[in-house]
Amino acid sequence: MSELIRLEKIGVTYSSKKVLDALDLTIAAGEFVAVCGETGCGKSTMLRLILGAERPTSGRVLIDGRELPRPDRHRGYVPQKYSLFPDKTVLDNITFGPEMEEFGLLGMLTPRFYRRRAELRDRARGYLRQMGLQESDGAKYPDQLSGGMQQRVAIAQALIMRPKILLMDEAFSALDPATRGGMQRLVRKLWAETGTTILFVTHNISEAIFLGTRVIVLGKDDPAGSSRVMFDLEIPEDSREASGVVGRDEMDRLAGLIEGAGLGEKLEIAVG
Repeated sequence: MSELIRLEKIGVTYSSKKVLDALDLTIAAGEFVAVCGETGCGKSTMLRLILGAERPTSGRVLIDGRELPRPDRHRGYVPQKYSLFPDKTVLDNITFGPEMEEFGLLGMLTPRFYRRRAELRDRARGYLRQMGLQESDGAKYPDQLSGGMQQRVAIAQALIMRPKILLMDEAFSALDPATRGGMQRLVRKLWAETGTTILFVTHNISEAIFLGTRVIVLGKDDPAGSSRVMFDLEIPEDSREASGVVGRDEMDRLAGLIEGAGLGEKLEIAVG
């Protein structure tokens, strides 16, 4: 797989507090990277750097070998709190991004906009079906949907831009366990179908192992210090059962490796 994302000697300082220091990381196209770590270790900061919503204090973030200083359509973002407009229907929420990118506010007054809008709505309905929602849900407003349904719409909102990279920041943490499990299976299925490069931030090691082809743990040597990559673990596909799920025994073994590993160690797991 070719390299898609490179973080070179990244440092981030807020006021006098250093959050990240000399962080080096490469991510290949098509990887599903789950990022774990304690609160305040810089997981969300790293996602914002890759998104282009934040600049490092030192170092470089390269996407396809280039520095991209602001967000663009190639990097989708799904936050913990659903980023839906409450005054727009589900369909309008999903199509808002491509409509604004292609036309802007003034362009929406042209005849071509209405023709293109119909095409985008057809595509949005396809994403609704892909997310396990009904076409009739497209006419609803966010407050008429459950939390899990809102998160599905937020994912569709990001995917309709057809991003190369999808960044998900604690995207399932507010969901109940049953809904969360369904969303985990859905996202892994979407990844398998699209090959989109995904970075998924979570506190939950089991969730990270279930989802990721790779698990990265950020942490600190010193509670008062800055964070770095403490552990980087490949999760080979042959550790998964026919259903695509990592079995409970294998899950426990991999979690034990993560929790008991030495600092900065990278392992290729030999399963069997």
